[in-house]
Amino acid sequence: MIPDYQSLMRPVLECDRNGPQKISDVVEEISERLKLSDEDRQQMLPSGKQTTIANRVHWSRSYMKQAGLVRNIRRGWYELTDRGRSILDDPSISLDSKYLEQFDEFQEFKSRGKDNDEETAAEIEAETPANTPDENLQAAHKKLDAALAANLLDYVRLAAPMFFENLIVDLLIAMGYGGTSEDAGRALGQSGDNGVDGVIDQDPLGVDQIYLQAKRYGPTNSVGAGDIRDFYGALSIKKAMKGIFVTTSHFTSGAQQTAKDLGSRIVLIDGPQLAKLMIKYNIGCRDKDVLHIKQIDESYSDEVAE
Repeated sequence: MIPDYQSLMRPVLECDRNGPQKISDVVEEISERLKLSDEDRQQMLPSGKQTTIANRVHWSRSYMKQAGLVRNIRRGWYELTDRGRSILDDPSISLDSKYLEQFDEFQEFKSRGKDNDEETAAEIEAETPANTPDENLQAAHKKLDAALAANLLDYVRLAAPMFFENLIVDLLIAMGYGGTSEDAGRALGQSGDNGVDGVIDQDPLGVDQIYLQAKRYGPTNSVGAGDIRDFYGALSIKKAMKGIFVTTSHFTSGAQQTAKDLGSRIVLIDGPQLAKLMIKYNIGCRDKDVLHIKQIDESYSDEVAE
């Protein structure tokens, strides 16, 4: 298990006991000391841009730098200060963010994050002290997305049936099916459609088509194996090779097994997956705020600008 960034503060200091260290080497050394598994070492932040262990080691060093325990000497390298060495030599000290608050430099660092907002970065950190700011931010983003997904599904369930069918077609076009043709997707949803709710061109020329089935069910009303067999029959009538079955609820295990037994002809999309796709492709939702997370461009200058 990967320790939180505060638990890593003393190990980060210990790695520097014998002289300046490169932060990337420290990540490896601490991983070895902790006997982290390959899975732990490769665990990524939700952004997929940095490993969790590297992120926590970097934040551990960064916070201690703000408190004057270490200093950066050149790009990617740091060394102990006299303050850091004295703390390292005293094993009775419980080194964490709370301990760092006694230093004026750290208090000044915290005050810089206040700006004019009542909710400071330090207050956010206090809610989940084991996480780095990156992890807190991404966890908050996941919570917002989860709430949005639930609201989207509720909205779709309350809408008219034709709205749901059009939504599915719009989503698939946004995903790249049918190219840019305006009539690449068509919602059928009328008598005589033989159990098919929509059709979309798989390619810009409309040579191959995918047929759609859409079930706007409540969360407790699952799609069963019989529904899958009926859709398969409808595909056969239309001599269609592929179909997509979408629901706002869930598929029973029998339905999933039936689709699996039919090979790759029918793709299942349940409510949670539908909501994720709607969010990803901005169907029924839009960007409210965009946060640009900046970091130092270490290739810009040989001088450390932290």
